[in-house]
Amino acid sequence: MTPIPMPRLNEQAPDFDAPTTHGQKKLADYRGKWLVLFSHPSDFTPVCTTEFIGFARRQDDFAALDAELLGLSIDSVHSHIAWVLSIKEKFGVEIKFPIIADLNMKAASAYGMIQPGASDTAAVRATFIIDPEGVLRAMVYYPMNAGRSVDEIHRLLVALQTADENACAMPENWVPGQPVIVPAPKTPEAAEARASEGYDTVDWYFSTRQL
Repeated sequence: MTPIPMPRLNEQAPDFDAPTTHGQKKLADYRGKWLVLFSHPSDFTPVCTTEFIGFARRQDDFAALDAELLGLSIDSVHSHIAWVLSIKEKFGVEIKFPIIADLNMKAASAYGMIQPGASDTAAVRATFIIDPEGVLRAMVYYPMNAGRSVDEIHRLLVALQTADENACAMPENWVPGQPVIVPAPKTPEAAEARASEGYDTVDWYFSTRQL
């Protein structure tokens, strides 16, 4: 079996140059901003509709983090437009972010969105967070029959940005206001000194602090 090409964390995200509902878009267009790129199996499907409504309702929250949203599926621009208009008419929600029309599956294949165990002709529910330098910082895959959590994707982006800004790591389910994890010492001498450094230290390798 031919292995599925997969992008790798902390490396340059795969490039793309594709038609969208907002004209031609390429990865370089998002340089200098964070990008949340997410795929869905098909337009006019119930789970995907709920996800797009979820992203649309949080678009301003992502924008406040200097992040753009970009959808993708293996459907045409005309299909995307019809679906967007349907969501606006039936659900009262306007989809303001672009959606890639990946009919040749080039972008979906580069990002490992085509999973033969799930489908050979549709992109699974994959989400990628790309930083302002075009580096892939996070990726999350969901099955066809379970919708993703937009709240969690937003939380993950906040955690990534906070970790970058403060040289720290984030504990399970961290949200702003909670303590962050201090990087562990790298030498025996530093480990011995950790308890006296003013952190909330449980053991030499586990210390937290407030921001």
